[in-house]
Amino acid sequence: MDLGRAISEARPRVVAALAVRLRDLDLAEEAFAEASAAAVPAWRAQWPRDPAAWLWRAAWRRALDAKRRGAVRRRHAPDEPAPAPTPEDGVIAASDPIPDERLRLIFVCCHPAIAADARAALTLKVICGLSTERLARAFLMAEPAMLQRITRAKRKIRDAGVPFEVPGREMWPERLEAVLATLEIAYAQAYEDAALASDGAGFAQEVLRLSGLLAELLPREGEVLGLAALVRFAEARRPARLDQTGAMVPPAEQDMGLWRGGLIGEGARLLDAAADLGATGPRQLLAGIHGLHLSRRDTGVTPWAAIVGLYDALALFRPDAVTAVNRAVAVGEAQGPAVGLAALDAVPGAGRLTNWLPYQAARAGLCDRAGLTGDAAAAYHAALALGPAPAERLYLERRLAALT
Repeated sequence: MDLGRAISEARPRVVAALAVRLRDLDLAEEAFAEASAAAVPAWRAQWPRDPAAWLWRAAWRRALDAKRRGAVRRRHAPDEPAPAPTPEDGVIAASDPIPDERLRLIFVCCHPAIAADARAALTLKVICGLSTERLARAFLMAEPAMLQRITRAKRKIRDAGVPFEVPGREMWPERLEAVLATLEIAYAQAYEDAALASDGAGFAQEVLRLSGLLAELLPREGEVLGLAALVRFAEARRPARLDQTGAMVPPAEQDMGLWRGGLIGEGARLLDAAADLGATGPRQLLAGIHGLHLSRRDTGVTPWAAIVGLYDALALFRPDAVTAVNRAVAVGEAQGPAVGLAALDAVPGAGRLTNWLPYQAARAGLCDRAGLTGDAAAAYHAALALGPAPAERLYLERRLAALT
């Protein structure tokens, strides 16, 4: 395995375990960074049998050394014995040598004492290791503002003495929306990279697993079931998202024979269970949109008009640019590229989206289909300048080349 990839894949589990035991988010991140730096020469000399366990031990030693050196800190003492495990602990737990604390730390970072707009960002920074620059891009905000938001959230956890533990079930509702938002955004980082070649590659399987855990823990929460269904529907198409050259393949052009029937079945059962609860939410609607794409396996066509209808419903919950841009693409397929372009131009604040890759890719595709070659080329160039992942870059370059 590639050294950088091994470190990246180990990070969520190791940092979460460190943070819960040290009760210090910054120290956990710093200790993992030092262990990763030490791993480079050590692993080149001899690859460890278990890279994650190696990083855990190295980071733990460095964290303890840092605590001992701190003049204002007490000498390290072992934690008090853990209380008797609850049923939730049994579901969350993983085998040693590294305890699996990720879901626990997500609940910590989503504490109601932390500003609502900072919870998901903090969790993605600490657990997933997303850079501040990438977080700012994901939240469509300036990098300095994102850094300030994360710094304030960490300070709040420290100053408020937020306990590093899964709260009682009676306290879950006040944190659940932030937990779901975090997992949804983390998955979006992996989904936008069809080849799983970026630093967000591990999020796909991780969110697939964690969303399943939450669905098991909270089977009466429609949005929990909706997120689990959404991730399963999206991952079902993963094998068909690349062609033989490594370029991304859009959903409507994918080989349906490569779709994973098992995941489709799991997602359908979860979405049906959510519908039975009678409380529709945005994640259920998103899962429904993915489900309609998958319905092409049975009907042979993609029901674009129905997809537009679900986006219209989603806009009632999320009247934001992301929903509007995706809706415009669907409108372009259902009613023609000219109508889609009009919908794209009507997106609120469209002028501020010029540095957002999905917007430029959507504009390029609609202009291309409308025969506006010059506008399409400009949008393709703009999208390529925004640093797409390798598979998406190949797709955009191919579409640009086809114009001429």
